[in-house]
Amino acid sequence: MAKVNELTMNASSTTSASGRRYWLMKNEPDEYSIDHALAAPGQTIAWNGVRNYQARNFMRDEMQVGDGVLYWHSSCAEPGIYGLARIAGNLRVDPSQFDPADPYYDPKSSPDKPRWLTLDVQAERKTRPLRIAELREQPDLAQMRVLQKGNRLSITPVSEAEWQRIVQLLDS
Repeated sequence: MAKVNELTMNASSTTSASGRRYWLMKNEPDEYSIDHALAAPGQTIAWNGVRNYQARNFMRDEMQVGDGVLYWHSSCAEPGIYGLARIAGNLRVDPSQFDPADPYYDPKSSPDKPRWLTLDVQAERKTRPLRIAELREQPDLAQMRVLQKGNRLSITPVSEAEWQRIVQLLDS
């Protein structure tokens, strides 16, 4: 429990002076790559399939419309940041949890007591790949949660300084 509280406090500290927060959200490129997101109607996709309580809680309790998103491709040959997006809202129950044919089906979840949520993410732009090896070369990014040993969360908070440094790297 102490670890969850510590992570939640760190998530809250990612708020910028403007009130905007920043997130890194992982997705498998063969499911929803940045290209898929940019091709979607309104460039908006439902971020479904989150099956970790801490990641779900970030969606439910911390994420706000307009927050910045680093669009991370995972479970691929070269994991890393492949685009920028923003939280577009529409937090709702993730219907995939109820469908036995869906890979994200959760037999312990029910419509009267759903466990999992989804929200909409709007792709803003594809970037050059900023791979994990390049991120590890940046001393000022050494504390990023995605770079920590054992981190498997699909959604993690990013500090404003980390966000600014990554955007600088992407634009250089």
